[in-house]
Amino acid sequence: MEIIKKIASNIDEELEDAQKYIDCAIKEKEKHPTLAELYYKLSTEEMKHADMLHDEVVRIIGEYKKSNEVPPAMQAIYDYIHEREMEWASKIKYKQDHFR
Repeated sequence: MEIIKKIASNIDEELEDAQKYIDCAIKEKEKHPTLAELYYKLSTEEMKHADMLHDEVVRIIGEYKKSNEVPPAMQAIYDYIHEREMEWASKIKYKQDHFR
């Protein structure tokens, strides 16, 4: 399913941006608190985008499963990508939670 591959790539981009922004927020927190707050907000927005894309992947896979059997290789790849993205998102959310 090419669409899953494309959405996974988009999720990665959102996570990369969320990570970049929270790292900037942490770096600027002391010297430029207003800028740091902006970076924090940008990071949380990027995470919202990643969550929305994730929800759509889940919906698409659910629809596919209603009328098709998911090949084991496809499921294994999805499981791997999903676990990697969830671990990455968890690390970003941890930084966001501890920013304040």
